[in-house]
Amino acid sequence: MHGRDPSAEAFGISVVDAGPGTATVEMRVAPWMCNGLGTCHGGVVFTLADSAMAFASNGGGEVAFAVAASVDLVAPASEGDVLRATATEQWSGGRTGLYDATVTRDDGSTVAVFRGRVRRTGATVLGTTVLEGDGS
Repeated sequence: MHGRDPSAEAFGISVVDAGPGTATVEMRVAPWMCNGLGTCHGGVVFTLADSAMAFASNGGGEVAFAVAASVDLVAPASEGDVLRATATEQWSGGRTGLYDATVTRDDGSTVAVFRGRVRRTGATVLGTTVLEGDGS
Protein backbone atom coordinates (compact mmCIF):
# COMPACT_ATOMS: atom_id res chain seq x y z
CA MET A 1 0.00 0.00 0.00
CA HIS A 2 2.83 2.44 0.85
CA GLY A 3 4.16 2.35 -2.71
CA ARG A 4 0.81 3.70 -3.91
CA ASP A 5 0.55 6.51 -1.34
CA PRO A 6 2.05 9.65 -2.91
CA SER A 7 0.93 11.78 0.05
CA ALA A 8 2.87 9.67 2.55
CA GLU A 9 5.86 9.65 0.22
CA ALA A 10 5.73 13.46 -0.19
CA PHE A 11 5.81 13.87 3.59
CA GLY A 12 8.69 11.41 3.91
CA ILE A 13 6.57 9.03 5.98
CA SER A 14 8.08 5.58 6.33
CA VAL A 15 6.46 2.47 7.74
CA VAL A 16 8.34 1.14 10.77
CA ASP A 17 5.97 -1.74 11.47
CA ALA A 18 2.48 -2.69 10.28
CA GLY A 19 0.08 -5.55 10.71
CA PRO A 20 -3.61 -6.21 11.18
CA GLY A 21 -4.95 -3.51 13.50
CA THR A 22 -1.65 -1.81 14.31
CA ALA A 23 0.98 0.27 12.56
CA THR A 24 3.89 2.54 13.39
CA VAL A 25 5.11 5.19 10.95
CA GLU A 26 7.66 7.98 11.25
CA MET A 27 8.96 11.09 9.52
CA ARG A 28 11.50 13.85 10.08
CA VAL A 29 10.06 17.38 10.35
CA ALA A 30 11.36 19.33 7.33
CA PRO A 31 11.56 23.14 7.17
CA TRP A 32 8.56 23.35 4.81
CA MET A 33 6.42 21.54 7.43
CA CYS A 34 6.80 24.38 9.94
CA ASN A 35 4.36 27.22 10.50
CA GLY A 36 5.01 30.92 11.06
CA LEU A 37 5.81 30.24 14.71
CA GLY A 38 8.63 27.89 13.77
CA THR A 39 6.92 24.73 14.97
CA CYS A 40 5.58 21.79 13.00
CA HIS A 41 2.16 22.61 11.55
CA GLY A 42 -0.67 20.73 13.29
CA GLY A 43 -1.96 19.50 9.94
CA VAL A 44 1.35 17.74 9.34
CA VAL A 45 1.12 16.01 12.72
CA PHE A 46 -2.47 15.01 11.87
CA THR A 47 -1.30 13.62 8.51
CA LEU A 48 1.27 11.41 10.21
CA ALA A 49 -1.30 10.01 12.67
CA ASP A 50 -3.85 9.53 9.88
CA SER A 51 -1.26 7.62 7.85
CA ALA A 52 -0.60 5.32 10.82
CA MET A 53 -4.34 4.64 11.04
CA ALA A 54 -4.47 3.96 7.30
CA PHE A 55 -1.75 1.32 7.48
CA ALA A 56 -3.26 -0.24 10.62
CA SER A 57 -6.81 -0.34 9.27
CA ASN A 58 -5.77 -1.79 5.90
CA GLY A 59 -3.30 -4.24 7.45
CA GLY A 60 -5.91 -6.97 7.70
CA GLY A 61 -6.32 -7.08 3.93
CA GLU A 62 -9.65 -5.26 3.56
CA VAL A 63 -9.74 -1.75 2.12
CA ALA A 64 -10.63 0.86 4.76
CA PHE A 65 -10.73 4.64 4.60
CA ALA A 66 -11.10 7.37 7.22
CA VAL A 67 -14.57 8.83 7.73
CA ALA A 68 -13.89 10.85 10.91
CA ALA A 69 -10.85 11.84 12.93
CA SER A 70 -9.70 14.30 15.56
CA VAL A 71 -6.36 15.22 17.06
CA ASP A 72 -5.31 16.86 20.31
CA LEU A 73 -1.98 18.63 19.84
CA VAL A 74 -0.42 18.54 23.31
CA ALA A 75 3.17 19.70 22.64
CA PRO A 76 5.05 21.30 19.74
CA ALA A 77 7.49 19.59 17.42
CA SER A 78 10.35 21.41 15.73
CA GLU A 79 12.30 21.23 12.50
CA GLY A 80 14.55 18.17 12.56
CA ASP A 81 12.47 16.24 15.10
CA VAL A 82 11.72 12.65 14.15
CA LEU A 83 8.03 12.04 14.83
CA ARG A 84 6.62 8.56 15.26
CA ALA A 85 2.91 7.66 15.21
CA THR A 86 1.59 4.34 16.45
CA ALA A 87 -2.04 3.49 15.69
CA THR A 88 -3.95 0.62 17.26
CA GLU A 89 -7.45 -0.68 16.61
CA GLN A 90 -9.64 -0.13 19.68
CA TRP A 91 -12.92 -1.53 18.38
CA SER A 92 -14.27 -3.17 15.24
CA GLY A 93 -17.85 -3.98 14.30
CA GLY A 94 -19.40 -4.60 10.91
CA ARG A 95 -17.66 -2.29 8.47
CA THR A 96 -16.55 0.23 11.11
CA GLY A 97 -13.34 0.43 13.12
CA LEU A 98 -12.09 2.85 15.77
CA TYR A 99 -8.37 3.61 16.07
CA ASP A 100 -6.25 5.52 18.55
CA ALA A 101 -2.82 6.86 17.68
CA THR A 102 -0.14 8.59 19.69
CA VAL A 103 2.48 10.81 18.04
CA THR A 104 5.79 11.10 19.87
CA ARG A 105 9.11 12.85 19.31
CA ASP A 106 12.33 10.89 19.10
CA ASP A 107 12.89 11.58 22.82
CA GLY A 108 9.64 9.68 23.59
CA SER A 109 7.60 12.73 24.62
CA THR A 110 4.02 12.94 23.36
CA VAL A 111 3.18 15.51 20.69
CA ALA A 112 -0.40 14.49 19.84
CA VAL A 113 -3.21 12.08 20.60
CA PHE A 114 -5.45 11.07 17.69
CA ARG A 115 -8.71 9.15 17.35
CA GLY A 116 -10.16 8.07 14.03
CA ARG A 117 -12.98 6.03 12.58
CA VAL A 118 -12.74 4.00 9.38
CA ARG A 119 -15.23 2.38 7.04
CA ARG A 120 -14.35 -0.91 5.38
CA THR A 121 -15.44 -1.29 1.76
CA GLY A 122 -15.40 -5.03 1.23
CA ALA A 123 -12.62 -4.73 -1.37
CA THR A 124 -9.39 -6.62 -0.79
CA VAL A 125 -5.89 -5.17 -0.50
CA LEU A 126 -3.18 -7.45 -1.89
CA GLY A 127 0.29 -5.91 -1.75
CA THR A 128 -0.03 -2.76 -3.82
CA THR A 129 -3.18 -3.86 -5.65
CA VAL A 130 -6.78 -3.19 -4.68
CA LEU A 131 -9.21 -5.81 -5.95
CA GLU A 132 -12.78 -4.75 -6.55
CA GLY A 133 -15.32 -5.39 -3.82
CA ASP A 134 -18.95 -4.48 -3.50
CA GLY A 135 -18.03 -0.94 -2.41
CA SER A 136 -20.93 -0.61 0.01
